[in-house]
Amino acid sequence: MLTLPTQLTLREAPDLVKALQAQIAQGGGAVDIDASALQQIDSSALAVLLACRRAAGGRPFAVHSASARLRDLASLYGVQDLVGLAPVQA
Repeated sequence: MLTLPTQLTLREAPDLVKALQAQIAQGGGAVDIDASALQQIDSSALAVLLACRRAAGGRPFAVHSASARLRDLASLYGVQDLVGLAPVQA
């Protein structure tokens, strides 16, 4: 499982995209991303997740433990399905 940092804003996005894309390219199965550490985000977080989704190609893709803020941003931009937000566990 790939892990996102505590902060993901425009400043961190370019380097993080490169690192995550490289990790995705090395793997062969489903792409699972742990977003539980994210505390400070902006819309760049969505761009990073969309880039990861593209890098995954046709492989299964999911983002786990997304915060309410990340879910709200994805909903606002209408990309919640595209970024693979896993259902909230009750």
